[in-house]
Amino acid sequence: MANVKTNNDGTGLDHIDPSTHPARDAASFRRILAARRGLAAADQELHDAVRAARQAGDSWTVIGAALDITRQAAQQRFGDD
Repeated sequence: MANVKTNNDGTGLDHIDPSTHPARDAASFRRILAARRGLAAADQELHDAVRAARQAGDSWTVIGAALDITRQAAQQRFGDD
């Protein structure tokens, strides 16, 4: 018996039974992936903007107000950047 290596891509698609999930257009799947990439890019931009604000001397109170959260919440979320 030959050993077959598989590469789990992390999407979960390798666990779908084709007999119970007939082939469909993957437009929705691609849209979800694009949205996830967009969220990741937006999150990175937010972290970069907060870091730049801190480097410019803005207080956690000002940053929290911009985020509509408390200064403590802003510092907890972004303080390690």
